[in-house]
Amino acid sequence: MPERPEHAEASPGTQARIRESFARQGLMRHLGARITHIARGRVHITLPNRPEVSQQHGYVHAGATSAIADTAGGYAALTLFPEGTEVLTVEYKINLLAPAAGDHLEAIGTVLKPGRTLTVCRLEVFGVQDGESTLVATGQQTLIRIADQPGAAPR
Repeated sequence: MPERPEHAEASPGTQARIRESFARQGLMRHLGARITHIARGRVHITLPNRPEVSQQHGYVHAGATSAIADTAGGYAALTLFPEGTEVLTVEYKINLLAPAAGDHLEAIGTVLKPGRTLTVCRLEVFGVQDGESTLVATGQQTLIRIADQPGAAPR
């Protein structure tokens, strides 16, 4: 999917802030997910398909699929906010369209409507096999912007 002008690469400072925050996410580390692209209002996260994230039929588990979608949307929103702010998911809905199969999954979070308090994002997850992508999940998410609260949650 070609980048739209509003999805130009994020500044080096924003990219560093997003990567540093992502590195603190225990679940993403546990799943083996990584950020592969950071643009203004758009973030891509890749998750390798391996036995630890599968369900009983060998597909990537819906929980892992949903987690990377939610996280991609959250970081897409955060790219538009200044340092000293964070986001929390208020709600999200995801539709699982096809079995999550392939070498890896790629979640893409895209800001649809930024706001001072609430931001709405589109969530898409693709199964990728031999360079071919299949849409396996789509959804929408609402996030709330909050002040950064260092040390608010135990790590």
